[in-house]
Amino acid sequence: MLRLTTDEIIGLIEKETCFEAVSSDYSFTLKISEYVPFVCGAVHDGHHFRHALWDNCLHTEYERWYEEDPCTKQMVNTFPILIAGLDSRFEYDLNREPERAIYEDAWGKQLWKKPLMEDEKNLSLSKHTNFYRVVKVLIEKLEAKFKHIIVFDMHSYNWKRWDREVPVWNLGTSNIDMDRFGDLAEFWSRKLGTMNLPNGIGNLSRINDTFQGNGYFLKYMTRNFENTLVLATEISKVYCDEHTGIIFPEVVRSVEHQLRTMIPEMVKEFHRGVK
Repeated sequence: MLRLTTDEIIGLIEKETCFEAVSSDYSFTLKISEYVPFVCGAVHDGHHFRHALWDNCLHTEYERWYEEDPCTKQMVNTFPILIAGLDSRFEYDLNREPERAIYEDAWGKQLWKKPLMEDEKNLSLSKHTNFYRVVKVLIEKLEAKFKHIIVFDMHSYNWKRWDREVPVWNLGTSNIDMDRFGDLAEFWSRKLGTMNLPNGIGNLSRINDTFQGNGYFLKYMTRNFENTLVLATEISKVYCDEHTGIIFPEVVRSVEHQLRTMIPEMVKEFHRGVK
């Protein structure tokens, strides 16, 4: 894997070069093994937390991990184009617009012992800016080459905090054009509902049941690229123990293995049904 500046990454995309790189500040990774009309993204997979912030943070490492989306990158790591965050959303949240990307409190608990200095905020926001510079150039390149693009925006959520039955898979569609893409969203939700999981885990897939797809990653691409469909795809954390942090690798591998078939089928359906 190469270590490249944002400008170097952008230059390679513009030249349509295949590469795998980590950003020079180690804030995100991008793999392009082939230029294809779909992208996988895992913006909340990261757990890095800048050392200079440790002593000022009131949340423990476990509390940060609990709200991150571990293993979402692994679930789609075999696909040709994959972009993923390496930093924790507790430093800055790639799924929020810049003015809301740095938390003051998180899930009802104050985050910082004392307010962050402006230079600390600016350093984090520069990473957010560079990530979206790359996203912009990447989608521009793919739309120019293929016209219609589909993005699988992978997330996870903590199902045990809910006091009702919740689905293993939730698809958030409130910020996509359902007149144009509604049938495709329904197709993807049904496809996810056919997944068979190990250890007796039951599967249920719903649309807008727990989350509605209000993330900035989706909104940014949807607002700037009229021919790009972003599917905010959330799996409940049935693949780990939310309370201990133990990962169940057999469940993660099962999801990864089945998505290898399901995502290409969804891409084919997208290009057959897109308007």
